[in-house]
Amino acid sequence: MADIRITGRMVNFTRLTFDTNDHNAIRQQLAAMMNETSYQGALVILDSTVEQELIALIQLLISLDLQPMGVIDGILEEQARAIQFPILPADRPLQRIKATKEQTVETPTKDSTNTTDQAAKVTQQQTTIQHITSYHDEILRTGQCLVQDHGDIILTAGINSGSEVIASGNIHIYGIVRGRVIAGAGGNSAARIFCHSLEAELVSIAGTYCVADDIPAEFLKKSVHIYLNDQQELEFSVLQF
Repeated sequence: MADIRITGRMVNFTRLTFDTNDHNAIRQQLAAMMNETSYQGALVILDSTVEQELIALIQLLISLDLQPMGVIDGILEEQARAIQFPILPADRPLQRIKATKEQTVETPTKDSTNTTDQAAKVTQQQTTIQHITSYHDEILRTGQCLVQDHGDIILTAGINSGSEVIASGNIHIYGIVRGRVIAGAGGNSAARIFCHSLEAELVSIAGTYCVADDIPAEFLKKSVHIYLNDQQELEFSVLQF
C-alpha cells in the first residue's frame, strides 16, 4: 500500500490585503468584520501595499483566531523567505463587479426592548446580523467575479467560462453555468447551489469541490441542485419542474 494518498479536497483561502501597518487599526477592523461574519478559524493569505512587520502581523491574526498560511509575492516576500513562510505567486485578479441590486435584511441577535438609554441603543445595533442577497441581471463574462461575503447570490442570466461566483451562502443561477461556482465560502456547509444548466469548470461548497471532469455525466446540461451530505461530500440532484 502506498504511504501517500492524494484526495480531492479543496481548501478555501481568504485573501487579506493591508493598506496600513497600524496593527491596532488592523485589530479593530478585523474584530469588527469577524463579529458580522463566520470567519473564525479561516485560512488566510496575506498581501500588503505597505511595509509590514510580518511576524507581528502573523501573531496578530492568530490572536484573532485566523490561520495565516502564506503571503502573496511582493512587499512581504523577503521577510517570508527569511522565516521560511510560504510565498504564493501574484495572480492576475478577476475584475470584481457590482451586483445589479442588493437587498439587506438585519436580524437582531437579542430581543429588542423599549429604552431611551443611548448606550443600550448602540449595544443593540452592534448585535445586529446582516444578511445580504445580491441580484445580478447580466451574463457574467470571462474575467469577471461576483462576490457576496454576507449572504446569497441570485443571477438571472448565466456565467461564462473563466468567470467566478463566490458567496458565503447559497447561489442560484438561472442560466448556463460555465465558470466557477463557490458557495459556503468561509465554511458554511449548509449552503447550496442551484443552476439551470450545469456545465461548470468547478463547483464548491464550504471547501469541498468538484472540477468539470469529475462532474457525473448524467447531471451535465441539466437543472441541478448541489449540496453537502452528512459525510460532507457533494451531492448532485436533478431539479424536477
